[in-house]
Amino acid sequence: MTTALTDTDILRELEPVAERLLNEHLRKAKAWNPHDYVPWDDGRNFAALGGIDWEPGQSKLTEVARTAMVTNLLTEDNLPSYHREISESFSLDGVWGTWVGRWTAEENRHAIVMRDYLVVTRAVDPVLLEQARMAHMTTGIAKPVKGPQFLRSVAYVTLQELATRISHRNTGTACAEPIAERMLQRIAADENLHMIFYRNISAAALDLMPNETLRAITDIVTRFQMPGLTQPNFRRNAVVLAKHGIYDLRQHLDVVVRPVLRAWNVFERTDLSGEGERARDELGAYLDELAVKATRFEEQRDRVAARQAERTAAAR
Repeated sequence: MTTALTDTDILRELEPVAERLLNEHLRKAKAWNPHDYVPWDDGRNFAALGGIDWEPGQSKLTEVARTAMVTNLLTEDNLPSYHREISESFSLDGVWGTWVGRWTAEENRHAIVMRDYLVVTRAVDPVLLEQARMAHMTTGIAKPVKGPQFLRSVAYVTLQELATRISHRNTGTACAEPIAERMLQRIAADENLHMIFYRNISAAALDLMPNETLRAITDIVTRFQMPGLTQPNFRRNAVVLAKHGIYDLRQHLDVVVRPVLRAWNVFERTDLSGEGERARDELGAYLDELAVKATRFEEQRDRVAARQAERTAAAR
Protein backbone atom coordinates (compact mmCIF):
# COMPACT_ATOMS: atom_id res chain seq x y z
CA MET A 1 0.00 0.00 0.00
CA THR A 2 1.65 3.18 -1.15
CA THR A 3 -1.00 5.80 -0.40
CA ALA A 4 -0.61 7.28 3.07
CA LEU A 5 -3.55 6.51 5.32
CA THR A 6 -5.05 8.97 7.77
CA ASP A 7 -5.95 7.92 11.30
CA THR A 8 -9.57 7.71 10.17
CA ASP A 9 -8.58 5.41 7.31
CA ILE A 10 -6.60 3.16 9.66
CA LEU A 11 -9.48 2.95 12.12
CA ARG A 12 -11.81 1.93 9.32
CA GLU A 13 -9.40 -0.69 7.97
CA LEU A 14 -8.71 -2.20 11.38
CA GLU A 15 -12.27 -2.12 12.71
CA PRO A 16 -12.94 -5.83 11.94
CA VAL A 17 -9.76 -6.76 13.80
CA ALA A 18 -10.76 -4.58 16.74
CA GLU A 19 -14.19 -6.21 16.87
CA ARG A 20 -12.67 -9.68 16.93
CA LEU A 21 -10.18 -8.71 19.62
CA LEU A 22 -12.86 -7.02 21.72
CA ASN A 23 -14.96 -10.18 21.63
CA GLU A 24 -11.94 -12.26 22.62
CA HIS A 25 -11.24 -9.86 25.48
CA LEU A 26 -14.82 -10.09 26.75
CA ARG A 27 -14.61 -13.89 26.71
CA LYS A 28 -11.35 -13.93 28.65
CA ALA A 29 -11.92 -11.06 31.08
CA LYS A 30 -12.93 -12.09 34.60
CA ALA A 31 -15.66 -10.15 36.37
CA TRP A 32 -14.51 -9.10 39.84
CA ASN A 33 -15.54 -6.65 42.52
CA PRO A 34 -13.17 -4.22 44.25
CA HIS A 35 -14.85 -4.65 47.64
CA ASP A 36 -13.88 -8.34 47.68
CA TYR A 37 -10.20 -7.41 47.98
CA VAL A 38 -10.42 -4.97 50.89
CA PRO A 39 -10.15 -6.07 54.57
CA TRP A 40 -13.00 -3.88 55.80
CA ASP A 41 -12.69 -5.20 59.38
CA ASP A 42 -9.39 -3.32 59.61
CA GLY A 43 -11.10 0.04 59.03
CA ARG A 44 -11.86 2.69 61.64
CA ASN A 45 -12.80 6.35 61.70
CA PHE A 46 -10.40 9.21 61.22
CA ALA A 47 -10.42 12.32 63.42
CA ALA A 48 -13.16 14.11 61.46
CA LEU A 49 -15.59 11.41 62.64
CA GLY A 50 -14.25 11.06 66.17
CA GLY A 51 -11.41 8.63 65.48
CA ILE A 52 -7.68 9.21 65.12
CA ASP A 53 -5.78 10.39 62.07
CA TRP A 54 -3.00 8.52 60.31
CA GLU A 55 0.47 8.14 61.74
CA PRO A 56 3.42 6.17 60.28
CA GLY A 57 3.31 3.44 62.91
CA GLN A 58 -0.10 2.32 61.65
CA SER A 59 1.29 1.11 58.32
CA LYS A 60 2.25 -2.54 57.99
CA LEU A 61 4.07 -1.95 54.69
CA THR A 62 7.74 -1.16 54.20
CA GLU A 63 8.75 2.22 52.81
CA VAL A 64 9.52 0.62 49.43
CA ALA A 65 6.10 -1.06 49.30
CA ARG A 66 4.36 2.19 50.25
CA THR A 67 6.25 4.10 47.57
CA ALA A 68 5.39 1.49 44.96
CA MET A 69 1.72 1.34 45.94
CA VAL A 70 1.32 5.12 45.86
CA THR A 71 3.16 5.43 42.55
CA ASN A 72 0.98 2.75 40.98
CA LEU A 73 -2.23 4.19 42.41
CA LEU A 74 -1.50 7.74 41.25
CA THR A 75 -0.82 6.32 37.80
CA GLU A 76 -4.23 4.62 37.82
CA ASP A 77 -5.84 7.79 39.23
CA ASN A 78 -4.98 9.78 36.12
CA LEU A 79 -7.45 7.71 34.10
CA PRO A 80 -9.40 10.76 32.83
CA SER A 81 -6.26 11.97 31.04
CA TYR A 82 -5.66 8.56 29.48
CA HIS A 83 -9.31 8.23 28.49
CA ARG A 84 -9.18 11.61 26.78
CA GLU A 85 -6.01 10.82 24.87
CA ILE A 86 -7.03 7.34 23.77
CA SER A 87 -10.55 8.39 22.80
CA GLU A 88 -9.08 11.14 20.63
CA SER A 89 -6.77 8.61 18.97
CA PHE A 90 -9.34 5.83 18.62
CA SER A 91 -12.65 7.76 18.32
CA LEU A 92 -15.77 6.89 20.28
CA ASP A 93 -17.65 5.46 17.32
CA GLY A 94 -18.56 1.82 16.82
CA VAL A 95 -16.35 -0.91 18.19
CA TRP A 96 -13.57 1.55 19.00
CA GLY A 97 -15.88 3.46 21.32
CA THR A 98 -17.05 0.21 22.92
CA TRP A 99 -13.45 -0.78 23.61
CA VAL A 100 -12.52 2.63 25.03
CA GLY A 101 -15.50 2.49 27.39
CA ARG A 102 -14.77 -1.06 28.50
CA TRP A 103 -11.06 -0.39 28.98
CA THR A 104 -11.82 2.75 31.00
CA ALA A 105 -14.27 0.93 33.24
CA GLU A 106 -11.81 -1.88 33.93
CA GLU A 107 -8.96 0.52 34.65
CA ASN A 108 -11.13 2.51 37.02
CA ARG A 109 -11.60 -0.60 39.19
CA HIS A 110 -7.87 -0.63 39.80
CA ALA A 111 -7.86 2.82 41.37
CA ILE A 112 -10.99 2.04 43.40
CA VAL A 113 -9.64 -1.13 44.98
CA MET A 114 -6.13 0.18 45.59
CA ARG A 115 -7.35 3.34 47.30
CA ASP A 116 -9.86 1.47 49.44
CA TYR A 117 -7.17 -0.99 50.50
CA LEU A 118 -4.64 1.71 51.36
CA VAL A 119 -7.11 3.86 53.31
CA VAL A 120 -8.82 1.03 55.18
CA THR A 121 -5.54 -0.59 56.23
CA ARG A 122 -3.94 2.82 56.93
CA ALA A 123 -0.99 1.76 54.83
CA VAL A 124 -0.23 5.34 53.70
CA ASP A 125 -1.04 8.88 54.78
CA PRO A 126 -4.47 9.55 53.18
CA VAL A 127 -4.01 13.31 53.32
CA LEU A 128 -0.75 13.25 51.38
CA LEU A 129 -2.26 10.69 49.01
CA GLU A 130 -5.18 12.99 48.23
CA GLN A 131 -2.90 15.98 47.78
CA ALA A 132 -0.77 14.00 45.32
CA ARG A 133 -3.88 12.83 43.44
CA MET A 134 -5.11 16.40 43.06
CA ALA A 135 -1.71 17.61 41.86
CA HIS A 136 -1.21 14.76 39.41
CA MET A 137 -4.66 14.94 37.85
CA THR A 138 -4.47 18.72 37.57
CA THR A 139 -1.21 18.42 35.66
CA GLY A 140 -2.48 15.59 33.46
CA ILE A 141 -0.03 13.68 31.29
CA ALA A 142 2.82 14.77 29.08
CA LYS A 143 1.57 15.53 25.59
CA PRO A 144 2.48 12.96 22.95
CA VAL A 145 4.52 13.58 19.83
CA LYS A 146 2.71 15.84 17.37
CA GLY A 147 1.19 14.40 14.22
CA PRO A 148 -1.07 11.40 13.51
CA GLN A 149 -1.59 9.63 16.81
CA PHE A 150 -3.19 6.23 16.29
CA LEU A 151 -0.06 4.23 15.46
CA ARG A 152 1.93 5.87 18.25
CA SER A 153 -0.91 5.45 20.72
CA VAL A 154 -1.32 1.70 20.23
CA ALA A 155 2.43 1.17 20.34
CA TYR A 156 2.68 3.17 23.55
CA VAL A 157 -0.18 1.52 25.41
CA THR A 158 1.10 -1.92 24.43
CA LEU A 159 4.36 -1.22 26.26
CA GLN A 160 2.72 0.75 29.04
CA GLU A 161 0.16 -1.92 29.91
CA LEU A 162 2.84 -4.60 30.08
CA ALA A 163 5.13 -2.37 32.14
CA THR A 164 2.28 -1.62 34.53
CA ARG A 165 1.51 -5.32 34.84
CA ILE A 166 5.13 -6.01 35.85
CA SER A 167 5.12 -3.14 38.34
CA HIS A 168 1.88 -4.31 39.99
CA ARG A 169 3.07 -7.90 40.32
CA ASN A 170 6.40 -6.88 41.82
CA THR A 171 4.70 -4.42 44.15
CA GLY A 172 2.47 -7.19 45.42
CA THR A 173 5.53 -9.27 46.24
CA ALA A 174 7.18 -6.30 47.97
CA CYS A 175 4.12 -5.78 50.16
CA ALA A 176 4.64 -9.22 51.75
CA GLU A 177 0.95 -9.14 52.69
CA PRO A 178 -1.43 -11.78 51.27
CA ILE A 179 -4.41 -9.53 50.57
CA ALA A 180 -2.35 -6.87 48.84
CA GLU A 181 -0.56 -9.48 46.77
CA ARG A 182 -3.82 -11.12 45.70
CA MET A 183 -5.33 -7.74 44.82
CA LEU A 184 -2.36 -6.68 42.72
CA GLN A 185 -2.22 -10.04 40.95
CA ARG A 186 -5.86 -9.49 39.96
CA ILE A 187 -5.04 -6.02 38.63
CA ALA A 188 -2.00 -7.34 36.78
CA ALA A 189 -4.17 -9.94 35.05
CA ASP A 190 -6.39 -7.15 33.72
CA GLU A 191 -3.37 -5.21 32.49
CA ASN A 192 -2.13 -8.26 30.63
CA LEU A 193 -5.40 -8.64 28.75
CA HIS A 194 -5.31 -4.96 27.85
CA MET A 195 -1.76 -5.37 26.57
CA ILE A 196 -2.79 -8.29 24.39
CA PHE A 197 -5.55 -6.23 22.76
CA TYR A 198 -3.21 -3.34 21.96
CA ARG A 199 -0.35 -5.60 20.92
CA ASN A 200 -2.56 -7.40 18.42
CA ILE A 201 -3.98 -4.15 17.06
CA SER A 202 -0.41 -2.98 16.52
CA ALA A 203 0.43 -6.26 14.78
CA ALA A 204 -2.48 -5.72 12.40
CA ALA A 205 -1.31 -2.16 11.78
CA LEU A 206 2.17 -3.47 10.97
CA ASP A 207 0.70 -5.77 8.34
CA LEU A 208 -1.43 -2.93 6.94
CA MET A 209 1.31 -0.31 6.73
CA PRO A 210 4.65 -1.73 7.94
CA ASN A 211 6.92 1.24 7.28
CA GLU A 212 4.73 3.84 8.97
CA THR A 213 3.94 1.58 11.91
CA LEU A 214 7.55 0.67 12.53
CA ARG A 215 8.48 4.32 12.51
CA ALA A 216 5.78 4.93 15.13
CA ILE A 217 7.02 1.98 17.21
CA THR A 218 10.61 3.22 17.08
CA ASP A 219 9.55 6.73 18.07
CA ILE A 220 7.71 5.34 21.09
CA VAL A 221 10.32 2.81 22.22
CA THR A 222 13.20 5.27 22.02
CA ARG A 223 11.27 7.98 23.89
CA PHE A 224 9.28 5.82 26.27
CA GLN A 225 8.28 7.28 29.63
CA MET A 226 5.94 5.73 32.18
CA PRO A 227 2.54 7.47 32.34
CA GLY A 228 3.14 8.57 35.94
CA LEU A 229 5.96 10.89 34.87
CA THR A 230 4.05 14.04 35.88
CA GLN A 231 3.10 12.89 39.37
CA PRO A 232 4.83 14.50 42.37
CA ASN A 233 8.29 13.08 43.14
CA PHE A 234 7.99 10.55 40.32
CA ARG A 235 11.66 10.56 39.28
CA ARG A 236 12.87 10.11 42.85
CA ASN A 237 10.34 7.36 43.48
CA ALA A 238 11.22 5.65 40.19
CA VAL A 239 14.82 5.42 41.36
CA VAL A 240 13.68 3.78 44.60
CA LEU A 241 11.55 1.28 42.68
CA ALA A 242 14.39 0.49 40.28
CA LYS A 243 16.84 0.07 43.14
CA HIS A 244 14.57 -2.48 44.80
CA GLY A 245 13.59 -4.39 41.67
CA ILE A 246 9.99 -3.19 41.30
CA TYR A 247 10.66 -1.88 37.81
CA ASP A 248 14.10 -1.24 36.38
CA LEU A 249 15.87 -0.91 33.03
CA ARG A 250 16.60 -4.62 32.75
CA GLN A 251 12.95 -5.50 33.27
CA HIS A 252 11.92 -2.81 30.82
CA LEU A 253 14.26 -4.20 28.18
CA ASP A 254 14.00 -7.96 28.73
CA VAL A 255 10.45 -8.38 30.04
CA VAL A 256 8.64 -5.59 28.21
CA VAL A 257 10.31 -4.23 25.08
CA ARG A 258 12.04 -7.28 23.64
CA PRO A 259 9.10 -9.70 24.07
CA VAL A 260 6.73 -7.23 22.41
CA LEU A 261 9.10 -6.65 19.51
CA ARG A 262 9.44 -10.42 19.09
CA ALA A 263 5.67 -10.78 19.01
CA TRP A 264 5.61 -8.22 16.19
CA ASN A 265 8.47 -9.99 14.36
CA VAL A 266 10.15 -6.62 14.02
CA PHE A 267 13.64 -7.91 13.20
CA GLU A 268 12.44 -10.74 10.97
CA ARG A 269 10.05 -8.79 8.75
CA THR A 270 10.66 -8.77 5.01
CA ASP A 271 8.01 -6.20 4.09
CA LEU A 272 9.97 -3.09 5.11
CA SER A 273 11.59 -0.52 2.87
CA GLY A 274 12.94 2.98 3.06
CA GLU A 275 11.82 4.69 6.27
CA GLY A 276 10.75 1.37 7.77
CA GLU A 277 14.22 -0.13 7.39
CA ARG A 278 15.83 3.02 8.76
CA ALA A 279 13.49 2.93 11.75
CA ARG A 280 14.36 -0.72 12.40
CA ASP A 281 18.09 0.04 12.28
CA GLU A 282 17.56 2.91 14.70
CA LEU A 283 15.56 0.65 16.98
CA GLY A 284 18.23 -2.05 16.98
CA ALA A 285 20.93 0.46 17.89
CA TYR A 286 18.80 1.84 20.69
CA LEU A 287 18.25 -1.62 22.18
CA ASP A 288 22.01 -2.18 22.22
CA GLU A 289 22.48 1.12 24.06
CA LEU A 290 19.72 0.28 26.51
CA ALA A 291 21.33 -3.08 27.26
CA VAL A 292 24.59 -1.33 28.14
CA LYS A 293 22.75 1.12 30.42
CA ALA A 294 20.88 -1.72 32.11
CA THR A 295 24.11 -3.58 32.83
CA ARG A 296 25.73 -0.44 34.24
CA PHE A 297 22.76 0.18 36.50
CA GLU A 298 22.83 -3.40 37.76
CA GLU A 299 26.54 -3.22 38.47
CA GLN A 300 26.11 0.05 40.34
CA ARG A 301 23.18 -1.34 42.31
CA ASP A 302 25.22 -4.41 43.26
CA ARG A 303 28.12 -2.23 44.43
CA VAL A 304 25.83 -0.13 46.59
CA ALA A 305 24.20 -3.23 48.06
CA ALA A 306 27.62 -4.74 48.82
CA ARG A 307 28.76 -1.56 50.61
CA GLN A 308 25.56 -1.49 52.61
CA ALA A 309 26.02 -5.13 53.60
CA GLU A 310 29.57 -4.40 54.74
CA ARG A 311 28.43 -1.45 56.86
CA THR A 312 25.68 -3.54 58.42
CA ALA A 313 28.10 -6.35 59.23
CA ALA A 314 30.61 -3.92 60.72
CA ALA A 315 27.95 -2.36 62.94
CA ARG A 316 27.09 -5.69 64.57
